[in-house]
Amino acid sequence: MLKIKSYVKVNSLAEAYELNQKKTARILGGMVWMKMGNRAISTAIDLSGLGLDAISENDDEFVIGCMTPLHDLETNEALNTYTHGAMKESLCHIVGVQFRNCATVGGSIYGRYGFSDVLTMFLGMDTWVELYDAGRIPLTEFVNMKKDNDILVNIIVRKEPLLTCYLSQRNIKTDFPVLTCAASVIGNEARTVIGARPARAMIVEDKKQILKNFRNMTKKQKEEAIEAFAEYAAENVPTAGNMRGSKEYRTLLVKVLTRRAWEAVGGMKNEY
Repeated sequence: MLKIKSYVKVNSLAEAYELNQKKTARILGGMVWMKMGNRAISTAIDLSGLGLDAISENDDEFVIGCMTPLHDLETNEALNTYTHGAMKESLCHIVGVQFRNCATVGGSIYGRYGFSDVLTMFLGMDTWVELYDAGRIPLTEFVNMKKDNDILVNIIVRKEPLLTCYLSQRNIKTDFPVLTCAASVIGNEARTVIGARPARAMIVEDKKQILKNFRNMTKKQKEEAIEAFAEYAAENVPTAGNMRGSKEYRTLLVKVLTRRAWEAVGGMKNEY
């Protein structure tokens, strides 16, 4: 059971940061995951009055407030145009619309959950997090940091030229994913992200540079590179088993989803 001793709807981020320095204090997101746990919270800190629930855009980046509901991301026309529909695909299978109207992007990213579609998708872009005390940090760095008492304020997506595809495998439509995959060309960088392994999402380091210069490859070169990289990813992504799938099944999915996602990015397949 979740027990909250006191609740504070803060008037500023400075107030929230000061309150959050206590070990037993917690920032409230959408409360859809926190309420599932058994814990005692001395001070529940509500950021909902600070205007951090909006998506803004300029010529260089998208700025997404930490309290923005997942459904707002799912239905944002500019984000979905930029990601070629991948943003919507990464979110539309998460439980239901009512749930996605409550769950926040800040809670999803800050939690760095092993099952997170959201984390996988944002790692597939040039994404930064803005923390109240530490400032802007690349998501690729933040994902591996230990949790502390700083406050995630905004998620920033830089507008690099982007080709991307998001895929997931689920046993049933609204369940947690068995495996997630985002394939992207960010500028000239080819990036593959695998999540729900069932550990937190990771970038597959292409040490052999199999996908280098992917944009400029011929169709045959892309086909050969994709097949080789799918094999490479399956060999180098750590997986494990749980109630939703075995280690062996997830390793097979790494190969299959990686191949399919890169085929879509490369223009060989429109959708799966």
